[in-house]
Amino acid sequence: MEYIHVSDVLKETFGQKIYRLSLQSGCSCPNRDGKLGTGGCTFCSEGGSGDFAAPLLPIDEQIRLARKRVDAKLPASIPPESRRYVAYFQSYTNTYGDTARLRVLYLDVIRRPEICLLSIGTRPDCLDDEKISMLMELNRVKPVWVELGLQTARDDIAEHILRGYHTAVYDDAYYRLKAAGLTVITHVIIGLPGEELSDMEATVKHVASLYAPFMQAEGGIGNDGIKLQLLHVLRGTALASEYETHPFHIMTLPEYANAVVRCLTLLPEGTVVHRITGDGPKQLLIAPLWSADKKRVLNSLNKAIREA
Repeated sequence: MEYIHVSDVLKETFGQKIYRLSLQSGCSCPNRDGKLGTGGCTFCSEGGSGDFAAPLLPIDEQIRLARKRVDAKLPASIPPESRRYVAYFQSYTNTYGDTARLRVLYLDVIRRPEICLLSIGTRPDCLDDEKISMLMELNRVKPVWVELGLQTARDDIAEHILRGYHTAVYDDAYYRLKAAGLTVITHVIIGLPGEELSDMEATVKHVASLYAPFMQAEGGIGNDGIKLQLLHVLRGTALASEYETHPFHIMTLPEYANAVVRCLTLLPEGTVVHRITGDGPKQLLIAPLWSADKKRVLNSLNKAIREA
């Protein structure tokens, strides 16, 4: 079995390997500031799913620190001036705030020569017409990806994890983003409490049904993508309290590998796969502990995919 990996798409598009800078916009989240709730989704850590992002500092300093972290892992044979990056605004909800401020921030970042692409993580219920117009403007400068946290298509499970919106809201946001010519990446969590494998497959089928009419078979940079994220139980979250008082099934590595393979087979041709797992901060990780061995996890996943 084969799939289109985002790193290959970026390399083919820009002629070199592209690295990711995790940044913060200073936005909050309606699920944290009291509009919808105060604790976020049950699985979400205090870092707002951006535990590896640069600290919230002026953007020049954020980029400097993020580049320092990334560049430390690169071979000296790649000159610093030739390195190119995706600016990824990951933490919290990055279209939830004053549009004028965000426009200034994102235009500043996307116009930098070392930045080849902007990726903005947000919620589908935080994409009014003004925000989508801003994203269209940015997309005329350089490519923009809009990352939507769907997690599950089951509204009863979404209510249990305190997502705060119905799946129909995701559908509407997706169609409005596509009408604006934007690329969408959907986040799906594998292993949510109360879900069976069939439910996880149903979520991916739902995403695939929306994607299919917009997909080009070659899977280029403008094609929509997906991130499959392993459920992590992290200290300090409502999910951790639930796990302590009412333990639920945590996937084994073989179970997770099987789920990933099953989900990948459901994607329409051309879908770009941005992630097949994810990292939970080791100092916060309660379960599954096997996920802390990233090399082993990736090797197991890639083996299962090759053999599928």
